[in-house]
Amino acid sequence: MPKQSQAMRQQRPQSQPVQRYRMHVKKGDTVQIIAGRDKGKVGEILESLPKLSKVVVKGVNVRTKHVKPRQEGESGQIITFEAPIHSSNVMHYSQKQKVASRICYTYTEDGRKVRMLKKTGEIID
Repeated sequence: MPKQSQAMRQQRPQSQPVQRYRMHVKKGDTVQIIAGRDKGKVGEILESLPKLSKVVVKGVNVRTKHVKPRQEGESGQIITFEAPIHSSNVMHYSQKQKVASRICYTYTEDGRKVRMLKKTGEIID
């Protein structure tokens, strides 16, 4: 294997900055899972991770983690937590009509831009 010269090592591309994706859901939205093991479940978004294009939904994708004791005399424990899922696997959900829907953007009478469910016409914001 040939050795790389100093000049070749300096020409390597630097790592790209992490791109932040624009997602169709926000923290606090009620969503339904449309794909995966938890398909059909409904929950509220607890956290949004735009750099990874993922969301954490309450009661969905629950994982268990075995934690070792850190100090002497302390006992180990099993922790359950919600792991992130990709934002493309969730869809806005209407609590009134009990149906999942896409969203569109519209303007109210006072000129405010708001998000609206396409199927029901319900305003989210």
